[in-house]
Amino acid sequence: MSATTSTSAPNGGGRIADALVALGVQRIFTLCGGHISPILSSSKSRGIRIVDVRDEATAVFAADASARLSGLPGVAAVTAGPGISNTITALKNAQLAQSPVILLGGAAPTALQGRGALQDIDQRPLVMPHVKQFKKVLRVCDLGPAVHEAFHVAQDGVPGPVFIECPVDLLYDEASIRQWYSDAAGKGSSLADRALRFYLNRHVRKMFAPSVEHIGANVQTLNPPRTSAAIVRSALEALSKAERPLMVIGSQALARSGQVQQLAQAVTRLGIPVYLSGMARGLLGRAHPLQLRHQRRSALRESDCVLLAGVPCDFRLDYGKHVRRSATLISSNLSAKEARLNRKPDIAAIGDAGLFLQELAKAQADNTDSTRLAGWIGTLRNRDGEREREIDLQAQVGGTFVNPIALLRAIEQLAGDNAVFVADGGDFVATASYVLHPRAPLTWLDPGAFGTLGVGAGFALGAALERPDSEVWIILGDGACGYGLVEFDTFVRHGIPVIAVVGNDAGWTQIAREQVKMLHDDVATVLARTHYHQVAAGFGAEGILVTSMAEVPAALSQARALAQSGKAVLVNVWLDKTEFREGSLSM
Repeated sequence: MSATTSTSAPNGGGRIADALVALGVQRIFTLCGGHISPILSSSKSRGIRIVDVRDEATAVFAADASARLSGLPGVAAVTAGPGISNTITALKNAQLAQSPVILLGGAAPTALQGRGALQDIDQRPLVMPHVKQFKKVLRVCDLGPAVHEAFHVAQDGVPGPVFIECPVDLLYDEASIRQWYSDAAGKGSSLADRALRFYLNRHVRKMFAPSVEHIGANVQTLNPPRTSAAIVRSALEALSKAERPLMVIGSQALARSGQVQQLAQAVTRLGIPVYLSGMARGLLGRAHPLQLRHQRRSALRESDCVLLAGVPCDFRLDYGKHVRRSATLISSNLSAKEARLNRKPDIAAIGDAGLFLQELAKAQADNTDSTRLAGWIGTLRNRDGEREREIDLQAQVGGTFVNPIALLRAIEQLAGDNAVFVADGGDFVATASYVLHPRAPLTWLDPGAFGTLGVGAGFALGAALERPDSEVWIILGDGACGYGLVEFDTFVRHGIPVIAVVGNDAGWTQIAREQVKMLHDDVATVLARTHYHQVAAGFGAEGILVTSMAEVPAALSQARALAQSGKAVLVNVWLDKTEFREGSLSM
């Protein structure tokens, strides 16, 4: 630890920037505002890249994606009042996805809060339910330490977002603020005037009171919580006795992104068939013999020992009902609450799920019979093969426009080995999850349990900057496309060469399918065959329209070539309706 005095930075914005530099932050996602200008200017002057977007939610989504891929907190900065309220959905999405995000929020001057200042609201009750910590800073000397504390809190235990409220009068230089308060105090000689000057002078002294800041040179090393050795032994014993063991690995197991290769090796060594969900998709590459993609519900109901690694028994597992009661349930989770959500496990392995799997693999005997589960794995793989053949047949069905399954098959064949897929939408994207095979660990980004639409542009922005050598594809439903279409302006201004493919079936199809069947009414679910490609072109990107299957191969190849030349591109594909996801409504 090193110490610097309160004179180490010219203003509060510089203090925040100094802390961010010390913590290794390379970029801030933002939408500008007078309340936060000193943070952005000071950070830029210190070599931090400022990535300005067109919607505050996008800034937080981008920071979220950056955090998921790097394992370190992503940083966003937004102005006070509506700037902060615009981030709430993105903050909640990060919270439920357990993503470490730091949101720096502006605020009205400390002495004017609650008095009707511009964009002044009580931000704590608005933000607090959606973050791990709400930190309100009242002294300039506390700004740097608040940033360091936020980084620690965001990563400690169950990761999640942290908010730092930075009043504007703490961010500008001391001389300017003292002059501003002096002018506000006036020159009157009445008792009220003198009382006001006394109060404001004392207030300013407190704001700029000298103190010693302790700023570490690097991100603080955190020791992830580990499961006890006794629990590891119990879990390994249960798995070794099982005739039909099964694993389901979720995003939380990849929270420590630097450990993904060791995690993949551990899963291979355990030799247990596995389903991958969320950010865990791609952990084992495209064609690992243990990885299964289809008929998960049937497999869970047949398994006699199920290991959930970073996966709660929420709606995605029918609140635990997918696992039969007679099976031994092992739940590994950072959160004791999530490990026991809706169903009490037989073995609760509270701690880092990724490390738990690695410890299981290390504890497994070297002479384990690798053929013991061959019959069980063979049964599951045969089912996978049958389902793939069914999908192939469905992809061959012709229509007026483009078969969405055939389109996704074409993307699967054409996308590069360095592809990162960003999923944003309902029916089309859910179909994509069956067809697209992520190439490697941390190459699939979806919103997570919150099911948020509109993550696509922000996630793609964060992914492209975190993985500059990757080919970033956004798989968009036409409904979801409307949320972030304006961010093609951001992609163009910042030279971000994403490939967006819009599955345009002129409707909110995931909702319409069940709504029309149950209520015989398509109200509010109908869209138009909008020319989204022309909107993207209007922002300076490239736009391609596809209305027939024959046009698909050339259009996708053209899109890849344009992206490789440094251009953002949107491919607007008119889709036929399908029954691929009949009965997919979730409650």
